[in-house]
Amino acid sequence: MRIAIAGAGNVGRSIAQELIGNGHEVMLIERHPRQFCPERVPDARWVLADACELSSLEEADLAGCDVVVAATGDDKANLVVSLLAKTEFAVPRVVSRVNRAENEWLFTEQWGVDVAVSKPRLMAALVEEAVTVGDLVRLMTFRQGEANLVEITLPKDAPYEGQPVRAVPMPRDAALVAILRGKRVLAPTPDDPLEAGDELIFVCTSEVEDQVRAVVLGSD
Repeated sequence: MRIAIAGAGNVGRSIAQELIGNGHEVMLIERHPRQFCPERVPDARWVLADACELSSLEEADLAGCDVVVAATGDDKANLVVSLLAKTEFAVPRVVSRVNRAENEWLFTEQWGVDVAVSKPRLMAALVEEAVTVGDLVRLMTFRQGEANLVEITLPKDAPYEGQPVRAVPMPRDAALVAILRGKRVLAPTPDDPLEAGDELIFVCTSEVEDQVRAVVLGSD
């Protein structure tokens, strides 16, 4: 894919290096000359410009990108970049960084954002995932909150402990997509048994999260 990243600070450069390593073509757009350092990510195309200006994005050919990542440290700038990318250049996928938790409500499709990545929320989710057994933890939200990636660590004596995946009556709009067992990542099949301590990864809509929790953990 051809991917444009607005903001060439530590976050933007790290994202660029990962994407280039995965075989994608990356363009970094940075407006501050002091952070314009092509030698740090030499395989990226670097553009010294303000990504909040329409003319700069036209010159950078943003319309030819498959994905735009708004990765600056300024939430206002990230919202403007996202809106321009979606409304003016019809970029299929827009991912935006959320720096301040209180601004997260703004990062919706109305502002052109397909996926909002909130560092405070992500860190809180990772902490909860590391210490929580026997409850549902939301790890990430997709498509403006229509679907979530959630995790449940299966406790001992859970209703379906020791039973195969096919025995679990999953609600509609929910899917078990992975089982983390020790250092292994399992793609679940109907015959795989569930074991205490398994980290069960689901994709589901917000509306059925409580149903998933009740099925896996049992209803009090």
